[in-house]
Amino acid sequence: MTVLPRTDAPAPADTDAFEALFRHAPCGYLTAGDDGRITRVNDTFLAWAGYRREDLLGTAFGRLLPVGDRILWSTHSAPQLLSTGGVSEVVVEVVGADRTRRPALVSATRVPARGGADAELRIIVFAAPERRAHERELIAALHRLEESEDRRSAAAEEARRRALLDALTGLPNRAGAVARLTGALEVPGGPVAVLVVDLDHFHAVNESLGRAAGDELLLAVARRLGDATRDGAVVARLSADEFAVVDRCDGTDAARSLAERLLDVLAEPVVVAGLELVTSASIGVAVADPGAASAERVLHDADVAVQRAKARGRQRVEVHDPTRTDAGVDRLRLLGELRRGIAAGELRLHHQPLVRLADGGLCGVEALVRWQHPVRGLLPPSEFIELAERSGLVRELGAWVLEAAVEQAAAWARDAEMPDVEVSVNLSARQLTDPALVGTVTAALARHGLDPRLLVLEVTETALVNDPDVAAAALAALKGLGIGIAVDDFGTGYASLTYLQQFPVDELKIDRSFVSGLGTSDGDSAIVTTCVQLAHAVGVRAVAEGVETQAQRDALRDMGCDVGQGYLFSRPVDADALREWVVGRRA
Repeated sequence: MTVLPRTDAPAPADTDAFEALFRHAPCGYLTAGDDGRITRVNDTFLAWAGYRREDLLGTAFGRLLPVGDRILWSTHSAPQLLSTGGVSEVVVEVVGADRTRRPALVSATRVPARGGADAELRIIVFAAPERRAHERELIAALHRLEESEDRRSAAAEEARRRALLDALTGLPNRAGAVARLTGALEVPGGPVAVLVVDLDHFHAVNESLGRAAGDELLLAVARRLGDATRDGAVVARLSADEFAVVDRCDGTDAARSLAERLLDVLAEPVVVAGLELVTSASIGVAVADPGAASAERVLHDADVAVQRAKARGRQRVEVHDPTRTDAGVDRLRLLGELRRGIAAGELRLHHQPLVRLADGGLCGVEALVRWQHPVRGLLPPSEFIELAERSGLVRELGAWVLEAAVEQAAAWARDAEMPDVEVSVNLSARQLTDPALVGTVTAALARHGLDPRLLVLEVTETALVNDPDVAAAALAALKGLGIGIAVDDFGTGYASLTYLQQFPVDELKIDRSFVSGLGTSDGDSAIVTTCVQLAHAVGVRAVAEGVETQAQRDALRDMGCDVGQGYLFSRPVDADALREWVVGRRA
């Protein structure tokens, strides 16, 4: 971060340049007296923090910081500012008008008293996304402020140098690493290795010992990486707890050996804030020949590898395999295709019957979504539901399923061959916590004229225990509409008899993983028996999923289970095939 230079006799052009920067800076800009009380503040800061100008004028700058940062500012930064004339990139949080904390970097310069004017503190506040834009503006301001071509050139060079360095460690930052890596890839020679080193659980040090201790640890890590690599290698700090090493190597095996040696070096205890800490790291490695890939591409490959190392247990090395498909890219591509597929009408509903075990009669169906992918064909939910849930697209997907299921149920209700068929629809955890859910269901029922008692909404046991208060309120509202409520995948979560009594449930659906073991596993048989008894104890219907054999059906019937669902009766089929199935069973 470049700080405005101190000058003792600014020319009018300098003052004009400062005023223009103050008004138009893409970051927060404030001025204050030596006592720290704010005298001016620009519109950018007011918009970012939510204050009015009159709220801040005359207020001590430190009052905008939470207690811990306020102490750091008053005991360290403010004295340094008065003694040396500047502080650079102090990491703090700013408390906004809405009382939320906004992470920020603060740099400040003290302009001495001159010409009868009091000394002035010039304070720059910016969020991380604004950093690059602010640095560009400062570099431009430096150009305007220099009085000679020589001084302008020197200032510009210093600004460029600082823009490529990490303020804490003095190592190249991410931009600096990319520049150095680009240079290495442009020079003929052996393969170039990039090792991305991610410190495991670094946030715990900051949270428990404070930022100063965290900075001390980062400096120790920087020194160890520098000492453990040969002359000519580049060690950089990419982000808060992420470093990189760039070096030439003899190939992938040599790069892996270097990474494993760095793991050992970093695992040595280090004393921080008087405590001996044992650190660990996850390392991702990517190797490229000069001219074969861009610096950003190689760095990205190493980033992907380190994320894989963290996902597989941390404190390990993962090497990027260029022959492997990038799973993250595939997920993003599939997500985009799914979003377009929903809008293009590519989703389909299939239905699986629910059969009374006592007499074999149809009592309902479960609506199950399929995706008619234009290239890959008809995809089951396992190919895209989890992706939709993790991305938030599941709300849009769930809304389509609910609408289509209610429409189909209303059509069956008008069909003499399909009387009183309950249709079950799965709700995701995200849908269950959506404040608009009850209104969406109410509108769908009214739009298609469906009797609410013919609609059953299924929620997983896990969704109930994640936020029981919100779940109970949502289910009570849905139950008030006359809708049935089922707990899906029962037995795989943590619900108990007492817990279930909090929810207005009509049926428990015993997970297929237990039903599949009936007749072969005494443990599964005991679990299913307990689930059936638990359902009846709270006065609800017991439904067994995944019934595939006559023996399983007979065992469930002997246990008193009410309803079965599975391939023994029918696979999920479209609406026309289901109607044929129903008519055929009556023949």
